[in-house]
Amino acid sequence: MDIKLEKKPWYVRYKYYLAGGTLFATFLIYVIVLSVGPRRLRIDIEKLQIVEVKNDKFMEYVDVEGVVQPILTIRINSRETGSVERIVGEEGSMLRKGDTILVLANPDLIRSIEDQRDDWEKQLITYNEKEIEMEQKSLNLKQQALQTDYELARLEKSFGLDKEEFQMGIKSKAQLEVSEDEYQYKSQNAKLQRESLRYDSAVTVIRKDLIKNDIERERKKYLRAQERLENMVVKAPIDGQLSFVKVTPGQMVSSGENIAEVKVLDQFKIHTSLSEYYIDRIINGLPATITYQGRKFPLKITKVVPEVKERMFEVDLVFTDEMPDNVRVGKNFRVQIELGQPEDALVIPRGNFYQSTGGQWIYKVSAAKTKAIKVPLSIGRQNPQQYEIIDGLQPGEFVITTGYDTFGEAQELILK
Repeated sequence: MDIKLEKKPWYVRYKYYLAGGTLFATFLIYVIVLSVGPRRLRIDIEKLQIVEVKNDKFMEYVDVEGVVQPILTIRINSRETGSVERIVGEEGSMLRKGDTILVLANPDLIRSIEDQRDDWEKQLITYNEKEIEMEQKSLNLKQQALQTDYELARLEKSFGLDKEEFQMGIKSKAQLEVSEDEYQYKSQNAKLQRESLRYDSAVTVIRKDLIKNDIERERKKYLRAQERLENMVVKAPIDGQLSFVKVTPGQMVSSGENIAEVKVLDQFKIHTSLSEYYIDRIINGLPATITYQGRKFPLKITKVVPEVKERMFEVDLVFTDEMPDNVRVGKNFRVQIELGQPEDALVIPRGNFYQSTGGQWIYKVSAAKTKAIKVPLSIGRQNPQQYEIIDGLQPGEFVITTGYDTFGEAQELILK
């Protein structure tokens, strides 16, 4: 007798297919959730730098590298044209003001100076001759005036005697008139001679002054010529170190050509270059410091070159107090230039996140430090140690400041 078999339910017959389909659907939903939801990345917390957001003192300053230079460098130019006869000063030697550096030779200049001297001597001889002539003329005029005065006095006496004789009837009126006319003539002549003598004296003084001025001009020309001869010996204009001599014996140099350089080493300055970003905030007098062997040495800005080259401009600083013992020309120091006074601000330490995010966002760590999520951020001022936080974070929160080049596009970091 046949036994009738009951037909199994469909969900039993297709249980394996249902199980496979359920697993596939679950996987598909998981993939969809991952693609739609935030991207996550697991990261080892030991590889990260996690810092606290806190209120602290913030001082804006610039940290740059500066090089030590002499406080003053003097370029020495030749004042005369000539050939280098000999070089006295050695490069690197210390000079005192007036020490000889090198000697030039110029035969044409020597001949010119001799001609100037001859002209001056001729002027002196000419002046002496003219002075003798003027003195002789003055003496002649004085002698003539003296003779005229003598004759006038004699005629005055004679005229007085003639008047007495006329009154006595000894001489006629015509004789008296002749005597009177001669006396009046001599009187007017004496007056003219005295005026001529005074005029001659005045003219003589003027002529002497003119001649003296001519001689003085020739003398000054001769002295200037002698100074040109002195300029053939190039001397140190100030105490310092002869850093270099650019000429060689026998070389022909022109007037105004740079031939040497002297560095003043009794004081030093720090020379550096800054980004044009700071050009409106860097002014003379701003304080700065360098740190060497744990000590800070103060400086101040004394010169700002406003010209921008390759997006940089140059600044000079000088020490305002004690200098480090090992200051040498060419040595480098890190210089911190202060741009303001310390202020209270919300800050975080610097990190490489700024290069990846542009300061627009940052990963904020959860309170349990199990994950970090991307949050928007607003950064204000910055210095080589800190960023000022304007918006996006609160004091006491923690953020990740390093490792951003490995995070990709992850919206959330799972910390393990």
